[in-house]
Amino acid sequence: MTGKIIKGIAGFYYVHNGRDRVYQCRAKGVFRNRKIKPLVGDDVLFSVLDEAEGEGNIEEILPRRNALIRPEVANVDQALVLFAIQDPEPNFNLLDRFLVMMERAGVPAVLCFNKIDLCGEERMEACRKIYEAAGYPVTFISAREHMGVPDIQELIHGKTTVLAGPSGVGKSSLTNIIQPEAAMETGGISEKIKRGKHTTRHSQLFYVEEDTYLMDTPGFSSMYVNDMKPEELKDYFPEFSSYEQQCRFNGCVHIGEPDCGVKTALERGEISESRYGNYRLLYQELKEKRRY
Repeated sequence: MTGKIIKGIAGFYYVHNGRDRVYQCRAKGVFRNRKIKPLVGDDVLFSVLDEAEGEGNIEEILPRRNALIRPEVANVDQALVLFAIQDPEPNFNLLDRFLVMMERAGVPAVLCFNKIDLCGEERMEACRKIYEAAGYPVTFISAREHMGVPDIQELIHGKTTVLAGPSGVGKSSLTNIIQPEAAMETGGISEKIKRGKHTTRHSQLFYVEEDTYLMDTPGFSSMYVNDMKPEELKDYFPEFSSYEQQCRFNGCVHIGEPDCGVKTALERGEISESRYGNYRLLYQELKEKRRY
């Protein structure tokens, strides 16, 4: 039979058959010998050992379309990157790190800002302007008020979507609305430090409807982009590409070079100062790590 791994805990892999049943499976020792680790999201061939108890063995991992390292997940169609627009304030540096990671993995990203019941139109438009100009679809919701949720349901239909973002922004709350059977524990914001409690302890796919899976992931308060060369970073800021032909030098990294098309676009307001500022910070971070 074919199925999809929706959860992995303590050596057991829970495989959904794509219709109505989950089987608790072990992975064959051959995977360990080949140093192949089954991932949540893997499509697999599995055999049923006990139909009544829902037990089986994973026989083969089918070819992966893609795989992320953090969170560890395979065969993702898109990432829904969720941040609160307020309470907590959005950390745009962290958001841009998420987007770099998704660009590098070749996973299309959609931005979603939650808690719009706490803010006005002006803040929403400021966020929209930054990220739509960078080429990302942007949507706004209030999970608490169920505002905008039908747009998200349409967005994820027929796809495997990883829900990514820091703790406390409403990922588990949104998952519970879309798939009530998830019954995920939701946590509040610590009033003292204004950060979310880590309520999701492992990555898990939730079957929503046919060919539609949603994964909630453990929240992250930091993310290090350190496994690339500094000069590669510009390739993961998609808004730079249309201006690079105006740069005087091939391989321009848009930092200190003269006659730089990207910096000229920045001066004209065509590239966000926030995005460019975070690009410079990440570039410097990569440069420092390479030095040591």
